[in-house]
Amino acid sequence: MSTLFVRKVAVLGAGVMGAQIAAHLANADIPVVLFDLAAPEGNPDGIVRKALDGLKKLKPAPFGAADRPGLIEPANYNDGLAKLAGCDLVIEAIAEKFEWKEDLYRKIAPHVKPGTLIASNTSGLSINKLAEAMPAAHRPNFCGIHFFNPPRYMALVEIIPCVTSDAAMLDQLETWLTKRLGKGVIRALDTPNFVANRVGVAWLLMVAHHTERLGLAFDEVDALTGARIGLPKSATFRLLDVVGMDTMGHVINTMKNGLPNDPWHRYYGVPAWAQALIAKGAIGQKVGVGVYRREGKLTKVLDLKLGDYRDSAGTVAPEVDAILKIKDPAERLRQLRAASHPQAQLLWAVHRDIFHYCAVHLADIAHSARDVDLAMRWGYGWSRGPFELWQAAGWREVAAMVAEDIAAGQAMASVPLPDWVAKVGDMGGVHGADGSWSASAGRRIARSALPVYARQLAPDRLLGESAVAGRQVWANEGVRVWVRDDVDPGIAILSITTKMHALGRDVILGLREAVALAERDFAGLVIWHEAPFAVGANLKEVAEAVAAGRFDELDGYVAAFQQAAMALRYAGVPTVAAVQGMALGGGCEFAVAATRRVVAFESYIGLVEAGVGLIPAGGGCTYFARRAAALAAQAAYGEPFPFLQNPFMLIAQGQTSGSALEARAMGFLEAADTILFNPHELLYVAIRQARALAEAGYAPPARPNALPVAGRTGIANCEMALVNMRAGNLISDHDYRVARAAAVALCGGEVESGSLVSEQWLLDIERREFVALLKTPETQARIAHMLETGKPLRN
Repeated sequence: MSTLFVRKVAVLGAGVMGAQIAAHLANADIPVVLFDLAAPEGNPDGIVRKALDGLKKLKPAPFGAADRPGLIEPANYNDGLAKLAGCDLVIEAIAEKFEWKEDLYRKIAPHVKPGTLIASNTSGLSINKLAEAMPAAHRPNFCGIHFFNPPRYMALVEIIPCVTSDAAMLDQLETWLTKRLGKGVIRALDTPNFVANRVGVAWLLMVAHHTERLGLAFDEVDALTGARIGLPKSATFRLLDVVGMDTMGHVINTMKNGLPNDPWHRYYGVPAWAQALIAKGAIGQKVGVGVYRREGKLTKVLDLKLGDYRDSAGTVAPEVDAILKIKDPAERLRQLRAASHPQAQLLWAVHRDIFHYCAVHLADIAHSARDVDLAMRWGYGWSRGPFELWQAAGWREVAAMVAEDIAAGQAMASVPLPDWVAKVGDMGGVHGADGSWSASAGRRIARSALPVYARQLAPDRLLGESAVAGRQVWANEGVRVWVRDDVDPGIAILSITTKMHALGRDVILGLREAVALAERDFAGLVIWHEAPFAVGANLKEVAEAVAAGRFDELDGYVAAFQQAAMALRYAGVPTVAAVQGMALGGGCEFAVAATRRVVAFESYIGLVEAGVGLIPAGGGCTYFARRAAALAAQAAYGEPFPFLQNPFMLIAQGQTSGSALEARAMGFLEAADTILFNPHELLYVAIRQARALAEAGYAPPARPNALPVAGRTGIANCEMALVNMRAGNLISDHDYRVARAAAVALCGGEVESGSLVSEQWLLDIERREFVALLKTPETQARIAHMLETGKPLRN
């Protein structure tokens, strides 16, 4: 298969979606021309420029680094269409009005070079109808490409072919989206709202219907339909506010107008209470009021019984909460069905109805049950898709319960379950080791065989699918050392197995053992596991030792931590850290100690010990002191302190990167490190990196014994900033003490500026300052508060 080279992209439409799609393309180092209408006055590109300014203030941040907006060129349709000739991909993302899109296609067609891919980001309009508006020469390279909001953070992209779409083009586009932008791609059918929005909107309408039927409150239902059942905390009605009532109304109307014969058609309408909000302009988060509204620090919720807003409480009845805590999904669903409490009745009813809906419509909306489940995971943030939930609770039993309710007239639609449901029951469910059920094919079908997916050694696995476990070499209570013989039997893989990958004693011992194993039996070592990479030291272990007064033991613990980090740095074989998600505190220290890093774009890296009244002592301060010395040697003046100012503030304030790009700018990544947009490729690329380093004749760096340090002068310079911050009440006295300890460690202690010290000297200082802080009541209080609440204490 030939490769799709996208050197520049045009995005048509600088609205909410178009501008954010452009931002994420810029995150991936792809130049973008962002178009919109010419401004009626002033700069003709004013509409686009205003949209770009808005992106810089948007939360969550669309851009992964401060320099990314520089890759986006503003343009307008009046005098900028010639710029389309330099683009390899054109993404249309204007409003969901067919006639507007048709008119725009006519305008751009003469300026688009032959072979350019043109795709519509429509959320539900017919791709085949849109293709008819495209000149015939461009139709083979036209399709739908539906991003989900916000495009940076939501994995899902639906590709919707039209009948004239070239098959090779679709494969190339899927490969590019997967590898370059890190997306999870579903090939959708050309039906209203495609896959995720079809199921997701049906779910929202079902919840809204049963909420009204049972007389439940909006905040009450949000407490039920969020994290407690594996959905995002935005749940149902908060999600409506986030999306916008007006936007949701358009999506619902697409289903209403496009699906007149659907058994659920009578429910495809905007509820009366939502219509009233839209009429008043209370359309949700973007205007500050919808189902919810903020009044200062208080959150108010619309109460239909009161006809007004009240304080949001959102409590779950104790008996329902007890059912939701049952671990066995089959028993949990049985008890919800049997319970008389309206909250339990709602939860059973919405699960029953979404199972029913997905079964009836599977053949119409998706190639397989896999596509439905992954679409809901990637596009709506569900921890499991609807078919997975059904299968986990026992396929046959749930099917029988749903069928009973349909026969009794309790379900929202009277259409029976399709015949294939019983056939799948003989297999144990829709998902299995041989693939996922396709209602149109009448059998289970395997995952895509596109070569790009061979890079995903750890894809999102569905319930019933088997994962490749690899061959275990060694393990203890904290880590597992294993190999993927099918990829490279000569590269060992270390995976941390503790909760949240906290770095306790077993992990530290295990890491040192893994390095020794790798040096003896392998060509390299990769540290990899699912996100988070590591949340830092095991605070519970630390707190228990502090409470017992075992400070000598803690000093030894920190020394062992340092030795583990140094073992990674000076191993006789290359070590590669494959980082995704949070790499905080000790996790960051282990990552920077490795020979190389392969880092997922969505990685949040930082030395955050100040939040619990400590400083980095697993080599983190030493890393920045060593780095400053190296940078100073390259500079004309040779002083290390200028290269310590930013690290000092990062450590003193416990700052964390907002992306891998920011991590590089902050100094946590080197120029040779690799940033990947698809986290499922991390293990594959890390193994390849380790092998490449080994084949190139890797030798570890020499351990430095004469590092120039900033000394007393550097400490004094850091203190000047702290004095001003304390005078302005920006920091407390203990914040000052913690930050000064960091300055001492970074600057090499109370020595003359320019003194030459060993690396071990620096490690000893950071460990000494760390243990001294542990002995203070303020730090002990911060640790206790973090363990109790999960939040930092400022004292």
